[in-house]
Amino acid sequence: MILRGKVAVVTGSSRGIGAATAKILAANGAKVAVNYVQNREAGEKVVREIKDAGGEAILIHADVSVREQVVAMVKKTEAELGPVDILVNNANMSFPVVPFVQFPWEGFENKLLHEMRAAFFCCQAVVPGMIERKGGCIVNISSGLSRVPGVGFIAHTSAKSALDAFSKGLALELGPHGIRVNVVAPGLTNTDATAHQPPQMKEAVANHTPLRRLGEPDDIAGAVLFYCADWSKFVTGTYLPVCGGSQMT
Repeated sequence: MILRGKVAVVTGSSRGIGAATAKILAANGAKVAVNYVQNREAGEKVVREIKDAGGEAILIHADVSVREQVVAMVKKTEAELGPVDILVNNANMSFPVVPFVQFPWEGFENKLLHEMRAAFFCCQAVVPGMIERKGGCIVNISSGLSRVPGVGFIAHTSAKSALDAFSKGLALELGPHGIRVNVVAPGLTNTDATAHQPPQMKEAVANHTPLRRLGEPDDIAGAVLFYCADWSKFVTGTYLPVCGGSQMT
């Protein structure tokens, strides 16, 4: 129970990588705030699974790109679970997948602004308390596409690259307060967010991955757990590709 006594907020944790992350943190002793914005039923399922396994969790509705809802989410977490020790910024911001010449500025702007608003507002809501307690852990979920772009993903690449840079700036500024900030960058992972992608494309990606498969949500969640635990207490400002070796740094 390496996270016993810790309180974690995982944004966008009603499904996929976020759900797997909430469950693995709870399985290792953390009390977890499960955040959702649309699918309450899925969020309730995650909370129920955590509780059935002997963990502690609450469900909180919040659009993390809206400051007031983020503040309310953190206040509810603190009231019901305690001060926030761990923040995992995982909430996914949708975007169109089209070539640049067809890309509407509005879609590009929406992706960048919502991605950064979510990380900015969530970090600003929890960091003052972490500074006061002289410790904390922030993990930002990026994407391998922030370093190795793909056709049609220019908005995603740009937004996640901004998140990577934001994370390094935070790590530098918050390090003296004992707060660690790191990035986990998944490769192509089997979630409902990628279910629409052609099987032939998934097979091609798997065949060009040294471990010869796509990622699973638990693969990404395990990397997040590493950063949240004291195993990595002297690690901050890093970018960890979790992609089966398709991106080697």
